[in-house]
Amino acid sequence: MKRASGRNASCLRRATGVVLAMFIALGYFSPMQETLRTLPDTMALTEGQVQNLALGPQLRLVSRGGNLAVSASEDETLGQVELVSETAGTSELMLSLMGILPLKKVEVQVSPEKRLIPGGSALGVAMRTEGVLVVGTSDLSQHASPASLSGIKPGDVLRRVDGVDIVSAQQLTELIARLGEKPLPVEYQRNGTVMTTTMTPRMDASTGTVRMGAWVRDSTAGVGTLSFYDPETGRYAALGHAITDGDTGQVLTVGQGQILKADVVAVQKGVKGTPGELKGSFLMDPQTLGDIRRNSTLGIYGTMQSAPVNPIYPDGLPIGLRSGVHEGPATILSTVDGTGMQEFTVEITRVNTQNAPAPKSMVIKVTDPRLLETTGGIVQGMSGSPIIQDGRIIGAVTHVFVSDPTQGYGLYVDWMLGEAGQT
Repeated sequence: MKRASGRNASCLRRATGVVLAMFIALGYFSPMQETLRTLPDTMALTEGQVQNLALGPQLRLVSRGGNLAVSASEDETLGQVELVSETAGTSELMLSLMGILPLKKVEVQVSPEKRLIPGGSALGVAMRTEGVLVVGTSDLSQHASPASLSGIKPGDVLRRVDGVDIVSAQQLTELIARLGEKPLPVEYQRNGTVMTTTMTPRMDASTGTVRMGAWVRDSTAGVGTLSFYDPETGRYAALGHAITDGDTGQVLTVGQGQILKADVVAVQKGVKGTPGELKGSFLMDPQTLGDIRRNSTLGIYGTMQSAPVNPIYPDGLPIGLRSGVHEGPATILSTVDGTGMQEFTVEITRVNTQNAPAPKSMVIKVTDPRLLETTGGIVQGMSGSPIIQDGRIIGAVTHVFVSDPTQGYGLYVDWMLGEAGQT
């Protein structure tokens, strides 16, 4: 009897543990807990920007100072709340249970309204690197690669050799040939860190010249899309992602760069597994529009010689900061053929919470039948196309899903403005 009683008690404890675990899990995944987890501690809006929140039926959100208006749905079971940022400043919101039990404070920072001229036009991008990029090393006819022996690897950027600044691949080749077979101090950059080594070039019997045994690149060119122009500063943003070397994936450092007027002359349609591409022309009759001063993971930035003309939004649009971006309908501006800039419908299917600059802020899906027919969705060269929601510029297209060209990533305009301010 004692043994049976012990087994019953053990079974009861296990059952109790299972029930408690179920209650904890149900509580964790309840709408109230979901709201507490996902509602940020701080929010950023601009004057006039509207933010909609779904809190659930038991939660209340009220303003405790500042100039932020909070209006709730007439049907309290819906738990819908609309925030309207009336004037610039800082406001505090309190989230509570039934308006009685305080649960969480939220600080809302409202910035003065800022207007930008949306991009959407095709750009030619021509850039010369600062130093030269090593894209590979190779042995000479009778010697191992001097560059490799000195520790230099693909992806490194050669900046100085024997005290001479390196500005082009041709200059480097001529310098090595002139200095001959002697130890040379080399300064190079790897992953943002400046390093030094000593390299001894060798005579290559197959060419009769002294060589370092490395393949280098000093320039790149391609097509992208203008994201926006700031009429207050003359600065622009484009691409939404970095210009990288195709062989090494290295983000290229900017020595000199230009953006140029480009015409889209052909389209390679995107299909599953193979990204499409816009083919542009800009080098035959180059018309410089501005410079490139910054190349980062969030795009390219610089100044333009004059304000671009947007035929769809000639007076520009206000920005919409990340806190106001939401799932639902939006549009993008892009140039995908010879007819010029057009506005296409998309759907924002996911919005990621980001408290610091980072790519992949949102996921968008192309819904416009015209764009799907022309390009299959998002293709290379459309990167930088501005995203518009609720009459505001909220970001730019950055990458396409290789597995599904109808979908891609977008970047918040907040992060792009921060990068533009550093040029």
